[in-house]
Amino acid sequence: MNFPSELKYTKDHEWVKVEGNEAFIGITDFAQRELGDIVYVDINSVGTEVAKDEVFGTVEAVKTVSDLFMPVTGTVLEINAELNDNPELVNSDPYGKGWMVKVSLSDSAEVEGLLNAEAYQSLVGA
Repeated sequence: MNFPSELKYTKDHEWVKVEGNEAFIGITDFAQRELGDIVYVDINSVGTEVAKDEVFGTVEAVKTVSDLFMPVTGTVLEINAELNDNPELVNSDPYGKGWMVKVSLSDSAEVEGLLNAEAYQSLVGA
């Protein structure tokens, strides 16, 4: 499994990549492996401020639907439109083309409370 060191992680298996005042968010390699083949990503929160730990969408796999939890409070600026036609990008490139939302951070200090790659790796027992 892959655990990029430049990312932050949550116990709910989301990752955060901070770029200035904005952040890209997706699900981890571990999460996509657990879910199996992703068939649909449902996120309708553009323009909405979503609080930390609140649900910002769902991801649907062949056998299950899973909520997506916002790792930091932020306003959703963009949804990865490529996932509409190619939800399998979450499986094939979870930290790259499989990103889910881009947000404007409300409180960048919240990022410091997230897990680093080593702590997340320990959490999932890898």
